[in-house]
Amino acid sequence: MDNSFSLFLDFYLEVWRTSSFSNLEKIIAQQYKAREITAGKIVDFGYKESLEGWEQGFHFAKENHAQWKLKVVSILPLREHETMAIISATLAIDGKTLDTANLFFQTFKKYNNNDWKLVRSYIEAGVMLDETISMKEHT
Repeated sequence: MDNSFSLFLDFYLEVWRTSSFSNLEKIIAQQYKAREITAGKIVDFGYKESLEGWEQGFHFAKENHAQWKLKVVSILPLREHETMAIISATLAIDGKTLDTANLFFQTFKKYNNNDWKLVRSYIEAGVMLDETISMKEHT
């Protein structure tokens, strides 16, 4: 795997964990496209809607003094200069982890100067957490 992606992914997860909206804005490509499935309902959205969603999520986390629990499930090189990271994300509020998570299939593309950007996402929202599934928690 490209070492620049590993470094980028560490940074991206730290931005997420700290709910740093100003840093996240710089990571999402203008041409970003996504699909989210929630309770069987499909919603397609782009850059602007994505930023609105992240801003709301980060605001909720900060307002509730919640901690993001992020687990890297897998990293898959897709093609030259594109890598997918599958990430499970949930919140812990008052030390209690929610019973569900969102599963993010996120495709990142490397541009000039090892500048990685999030270009596509497929998100399964409200997935039940199963303690028997082995996933590496990113700390």
